[in-house]
Amino acid sequence: MATWDDVARICAALPGTTEVESRGLRQWRVGDRLYLWERPLRPRDRAELGAAAPTGPVLGARVPDEGAKHALVADDPAVYFTTAHFDGYPAVLARLDELDVAELAELAGEAWACRAPKRLLAERGPARP
Repeated sequence: MATWDDVARICAALPGTTEVESRGLRQWRVGDRLYLWERPLRPRDRAELGAAAPTGPVLGARVPDEGAKHALVADDPAVYFTTAHFDGYPAVLARLDELDVAELAELAGEAWACRAPKRLLAERGPARP
């Protein structure tokens, strides 16, 4: 089970990452580009999800495209989900307390790679968390 401390530690190891707070919520950015963020469910999300709405912490993550988002949700709906708010947007939501740390590291690395400038991608080398 991953925690916000795990998110912070994993993201801190990714080149060019900064952790910021916006409206009392944590975000991780590479340069000025958001790639992971704390995303509590809003009343509209809870109404849409009904009984399937998670009760624990929710992590938002950028993905390469909507196909990747739908693949994650289809492959592991116990962990990944989306709401109408994210229709047309390359981001997925994850139940943080259902992610193991290795899976979190992979998600964070892929989200970072979606947003990082080419020079940082080159510095990082082959994909790894």
